[in-house]
Amino acid sequence: VQLVESGGGLVQAGGSLRLSCAASGFTFDDDAIGWFRQAPGKEREGVSCILRSDGRTDYADSVKGRFTITSDNDKNTVYLKIDSLKPEDTDVYYCAERPTDLDGCIYDSESYYITWGQGTQVTVSS
Repeated sequence: VQLVESGGGLVQAGGSLRLSCAASGFTFDDDAIGWFRQAPGKEREGVSCILRSDGRTDYADSVKGRFTITSDNDKNTVYLKIDSLKPEDTDVYYCAERPTDLDGCIYDSESYYITWGQGTQVTVSS
């Protein structure tokens, strides 16, 4: 499987963005997709995940209420909508896949995921 993120860019604080994670190749119907972000010199931070089989989601407390993860399984694409953008949301955002999980996704463990995308830059100006 390959993952390609898109949708990043330069936006003003208070605006919104929708990031996309498109999966190609062989994918599992019960896989988990996670979104992470990383600023230069900082550790990668998990922000959200979704189980594509049933739509169960989880979020980091720091983003609840502003980030929304959804999946369009027909398009093999997972989205991360970010509302009320803040300058501190400036990061490279990555999506990652775990091929199968029936118990629930884990948003904050890098080792849980097997395949990673190349990232998309989000820059929020104040």
